[in-house]
Amino acid sequence: MKKLRKLYERLTEGTLFLCGNITGIAILLIVLFLFREGIGFFGRNSVEEGYVLALNRKNPVNKLSSREIKDIFDAEITNWEEVDGLDREIVLFRLNDITNYVTEEELGEEFEHIPECIAKIIHDHPDMIAFFPKAYLTENFSEKVLQVERIGLLEFFGGDEWMPTATPSAQFGILSLIMGTLWVSFGAILIALPLGIGVAIYLAEVANKRFRNFLKPVIELLAGIPSVVYGFFGLVVLVPFVQKTFNLPIGETGLSGSIILAIMALPTIITIAEDAMRTTPLAMKEASLALGATRWQTVYKVVLPYSSSGIMAAAILGIGRAIGETMAVLMVTGNAAIIPHSLLEPLRTIPATIAAELGEAPKHSTHYQALFLLGVILFIITLIINISVEFVKRKRV
Repeated sequence: MKKLRKLYERLTEGTLFLCGNITGIAILLIVLFLFREGIGFFGRNSVEEGYVLALNRKNPVNKLSSREIKDIFDAEITNWEEVDGLDREIVLFRLNDITNYVTEEELGEEFEHIPECIAKIIHDHPDMIAFFPKAYLTENFSEKVLQVERIGLLEFFGGDEWMPTATPSAQFGILSLIMGTLWVSFGAILIALPLGIGVAIYLAEVANKRFRNFLKPVIELLAGIPSVVYGFFGLVVLVPFVQKTFNLPIGETGLSGSIILAIMALPTIITIAEDAMRTTPLAMKEASLALGATRWQTVYKVVLPYSSSGIMAAAILGIGRAIGETMAVLMVTGNAAIIPHSLLEPLRTIPATIAAELGEAPKHSTHYQALFLLGVILFIITLIINISVEFVKRKRV
């Protein structure tokens, strides 16, 4: 029997050890895959893959940034002088404009003369910038192929436009996404933290045992409700309420997202904070009461300072829940990739962007890698939050 028991214990230990290692390896592989897919984004060309931009060889402009290209094709830049060229009006050319310059007979019955026609059009128009498929770029192309600045750190983190499908030059500035994520997350924690701590104090110090045993499981059950259900609730109830209360054109705003996330973060904050408060030694509370302090003075002067590390951990984990949430935020915040100036404006968060766009991004494209890089940023933020929780848990005031 002893040998069988030892064998059983060794098998159990080996199984647990194997499960732990498999889990750790799986997490490591996921992180490595995330970094591998995202890190190749920097240094890529922002011009749509398979296309080129060409100028007349006499044009002195040799290089443009992705923002300048976008502004040129959006007619916000209309003169070459604005991009260090000559004082001439810019002429735009796309492939579907080719019949405005040549006849169908010149193109050929099977359009076999398109490359020669494009070269001739650019040659005849010194102020033209042409955007066309790279397949029509012949070896003896006599005009100038424009050099486009590669995507860099400053453009990615400091850019205020997220337009990954724009042509001819996509925009990958994530400043609006970062600001949207921070607005919603900190708005949620400002709402959830006072409510959560208040409920935790009530459960730990005021409520009787019977009511606490009923209320706490009900609160913890809120954490099990799918986020899409919260999203439907927000879309049907909360969004019209916000729109009517603040007299807004639309109710899909950062405030709606903050309130929904606050509701979703409450179970985490209440549970952790209440558990931390209940670890306060009974002798400390009795000593405070014996010295003449009231119940609320004891809570303020003894319970809260003693459990401050647990309360801080609850707040940080609540922020982590808010930052990583996807579906509910996607449904109630308006999903607008613009820099918000208040919580009463539509916005977009990093998780919502990944969820909305990853399914439509061609694999290994610039857009695809940009979304994975957003995942890397979200991973780093979450890692910092988890490290902060561990640091706070070990610190006692």
